[in-house]
Amino acid sequence: MMNTAKPSSPGVSARMSRQASRDTTPEVAVRKLLHASGYRYRLNERVPHMSRRTIDIAFTRAKVAVFLDGCFWHGCPEHATQPKSNAEWWRQKLDRNMTRDVETTAHLITEGWTVLRFWEHQPPVQVADQVAEVVDRERSAGRTGPEGGGS
Repeated sequence: MMNTAKPSSPGVSARMSRQASRDTTPEVAVRKLLHASGYRYRLNERVPHMSRRTIDIAFTRAKVAVFLDGCFWHGCPEHATQPKSNAEWWRQKLDRNMTRDVETTAHLITEGWTVLRFWEHQPPVQVADQVAEVVDRERSAGRTGPEGGGS
């Protein structure tokens, strides 16, 4: 489907393009907690065999991919909002984001990864605890080796 709709104005387009897609406050908070607990990971790791897609926090040896999704951009069922101005353009854009999330998750699972997706509003301590639990489980299940050394 070709998207023929345009952003409502150059100003809106410019403002939205400046929104952080990396190093968001929730991402940084979770990363600090994991690092303080001794976990090492890669940031913004490319999704294997998929162009222009990255994993927010990747434990490459354990094959655990962590995504911290923004409520607006990824369609949180609790907090997503629908812009009223230029509504059709936004609906198409946000729908494409959600479709891309599903495709990325399915692809990673096919590649043997465990995928964890969290919403930006989830408490960082809770997220970090869940991530640590899964990474530890994957390591003990045979995906061995520490993530240290930048891997």
